[in-house]
Amino acid sequence: MGTALITGGSSGIGASFARALATRGENLVLVARDTEKLDRAAAALRLEFGVNVETVSADLAVRDDVVRIGEILARTDDPIDTLVNNAGFGVHTSLLAEDTTPHEHAFDVMCRAVLMLGAVAGRTMKARGSGTIINISSAAGFITMGSYSAIKAWVRIYSEGLAVELKGSGVQVTALCPGWVHTDFHDRAGIRKSSIPEFLWIDLDGMVEDGLADAASGKVISIPSKRYSALMFVARHAPRNGIRWISGRISSSRAH
Repeated sequence: MGTALITGGSSGIGASFARALATRGENLVLVARDTEKLDRAAAALRLEFGVNVETVSADLAVRDDVVRIGEILARTDDPIDTLVNNAGFGVHTSLLAEDTTPHEHAFDVMCRAVLMLGAVAGRTMKARGSGTIINISSAAGFITMGSYSAIKAWVRIYSEGLAVELKGSGVQVTALCPGWVHTDFHDRAGIRKSSIPEFLWIDLDGMVEDGLADAASGKVISIPSKRYSALMFVARHAPRNGIRWISGRISSSRAH
C-alpha cells in the first residue's frame, strides 16, 4: 500500500484520481485551497475506501506553500509513491490585456508549482528507485487558445524533459492530456459548454483510468480515448495556420 499526493484533489479530475487510487488501496494526501471542501472529500474517501487521507490547505500561487508541499514529497517516512500535479484553472484573459495578473497567476499555479514539485518528487523518488509523477496537461496544449494552451504545452514538454532525466531510474513520468470532461472546471472558467459538440466530451473516471493505465505501462504522453488520439494526431501534423484558424473558431464559439 503506497501513498499518493494530489494537488487540486478535492474536486474534478483530482477527486477522480483520489477515488481511483483509493480503490487500489492507496493512502492519500489531498492538496487544495478550500479547507472545508478538503475535509468533506477526505471524510468521504475514508468512509468509502478505508484509506488514510491527509489534507493540506495550500495556495500553489504562493511559493512558500509550494515549498511546504515539497517537504511532504521529500519525506522518507511514509514516502509519497505517486504525485499527481493536477491543480489548475482556465484562463480567458486576452493576451493583449493591460492587466496581466491572471496570466501570471496561471503560470505560478500550473508551471512554477509543477516545476518545483516535480523536481523534489523526482529527486526523492530517484533516490528510492521508484515512483510515478503524473502531470495534467491538456488537449488544449496542442492548439493555440491563449496562455492556457501555452501553459499546457509547457506542461507536456516539461514532462518529456523530466522523463528524459529520470530514464532508467525507476521513476515514471506521464503527461496526461485530456480533452473535454464533465467537471465544474468549465463553469468556473465561464465556458459555454453547449457550444462544445457532444462527441468531444469524454467520461471523467474513464479518462483517469486510462491515464493511470498509460503511466503503469510506461507511456510518457497519455491522450485518453481513440477520438482524442486521432484529433491530436491531426493537431500535431496539420499546417499551423489551420490550427490557428480552428483555435480561433473554438475560442469565439465557447465564450459567454
